[in-house]
Amino acid sequence: MANNEDQFKKVISHAKEYGYIFGSSEIYDGLSAVYDYGQNGVELKKNIREYWWRSMVYMHQNIVGLDAAILMHPTTWKASGHVDAFNDPLIDNKDSKKRFRADVLIEDYAEKIHQKAQKEIDKAKKRFGESFDEAQFVATNDRVVRYKKEQKEILERMARSLEAEDLADVKALIEELGIADPDTGSKNWTDVRQFNLMFGTKLGASAESATDLYLRPETAQGIFVNFLNVQKSGRMKIPFGIAQTGKAFRNEIVARQFIFRMREFEQMEMQFFVKPGEEMKWYEYWKETRLNWHHSLGLGKENYRFHDHEKLAHYANAAADIEFNFPFGFKELEGIHSRTDFDLKAHEEFSGKKLQFFDHETNKNYTPYVVETSIGLDRMFLAVMSNSLEEETLEDGSTRTVLKLPSILAPVKAAVLPLVKKDGLPEIAEKIIEDLKWDYNVTYDEKDAVGRRYRRQDANGTPFCITVDHQTKEDNTVTIRYRDSMEQERIAIEDIASKMEETISFKKWLS
Repeated sequence: MANNEDQFKKVISHAKEYGYIFGSSEIYDGLSAVYDYGQNGVELKKNIREYWWRSMVYMHQNIVGLDAAILMHPTTWKASGHVDAFNDPLIDNKDSKKRFRADVLIEDYAEKIHQKAQKEIDKAKKRFGESFDEAQFVATNDRVVRYKKEQKEILERMARSLEAEDLADVKALIEELGIADPDTGSKNWTDVRQFNLMFGTKLGASAESATDLYLRPETAQGIFVNFLNVQKSGRMKIPFGIAQTGKAFRNEIVARQFIFRMREFEQMEMQFFVKPGEEMKWYEYWKETRLNWHHSLGLGKENYRFHDHEKLAHYANAAADIEFNFPFGFKELEGIHSRTDFDLKAHEEFSGKKLQFFDHETNKNYTPYVVETSIGLDRMFLAVMSNSLEEETLEDGSTRTVLKLPSILAPVKAAVLPLVKKDGLPEIAEKIIEDLKWDYNVTYDEKDAVGRRYRRQDANGTPFCITVDHQTKEDNTVTIRYRDSMEQERIAIEDIASKMEETISFKKWLS
């Protein structure tokens, strides 16, 4: 585990050093769990968003986009259940004075049991090699069976207690399991209590006449209240989807692990409206489609797993997370939920307006069911970044730091380097940039020896370095160097754009 913690620390310091992520208002000592994206971070974030948007909206004829306002009528949040039920169970340690989410403490404990089981499985895999039957081993090995049973019982009990709002039992479970404050080892806990996560704000010129509003805690409600506007103006037929990316705000009790859990974050959500009774078919479809999207980026299939929810939200009849293997273990990256007709019905009830679909084939109105896919853009950023950062030992014994970002997502696609700052080479380099910048974010770099410039671009994640040398003046060719393999080849200047296109077109990655 220490090794992974080291990796995580490296990711955080690399993100700052290379202009990916800064602490918010750092010169004033920052603001806890709020971050700013630097000159490279903003590009990577934009590229992830674009990769999601194209796959979701452009690849599906029946999905369209939306950008709803952050501020919404306060009744929206009454209808959605957020005013009454958007709580996290909170627990304080009396000795360390630190605050924790009770459910996360228990989940982390259960995950450790899961890892013990996984260790046994990995050991057996090594021992038996090719002939290893994992399913049989998991079903029959005493230790693994015991670990799996224990993990399941803990999570089920927690889910039941939270469902019944039996917070005393949540505390009892923490005490029975002997869970300690991870930093100090103290087991001296307060009672568990509920804490509402919404940020309040005011709308209006004077304090007396101001309306109490909330910063939206999720982007989905903006889609639901616009369901009919989009359906009618776009003449959409069921099934159809509405996609949206945007900021959401949660007053997290415990915001840790860098950008994994923030108070201001960005979501990429799609709500897919379907005929009642067809939701499970579409739920399975979107589970598979979304996992394929993740796999398309090549971050390693072994780094993803599905986790079915023990405790379903009040509006869901099925829910699963796609979890990613972050440096601190498997954690939720994306949620796929079958939300039934809860949202549209609730908004109908609170607004007094009909939110139904008229089916011309049957001449009947009905309230559609909804299947949701929801992914945190910042979490996706962290998944990509932490998976891509590598320290490599080269053949000559030297090391290089390389950020092996999927090239489609890399902030800068190519760096153009004149070998020396004279003999007309910078002018040729500038001309290449003039040509490429219409299609790609490219940069010019002339400082230091060319080897050091390569290293700098490797650490920044730039997939291509294009070097202009004296031979360029004779035959109009340049050296193109590939980040991951460090191989170099000589190509004609007019072939640079098509060479890059081969590697970083959306078609290549998404198909």
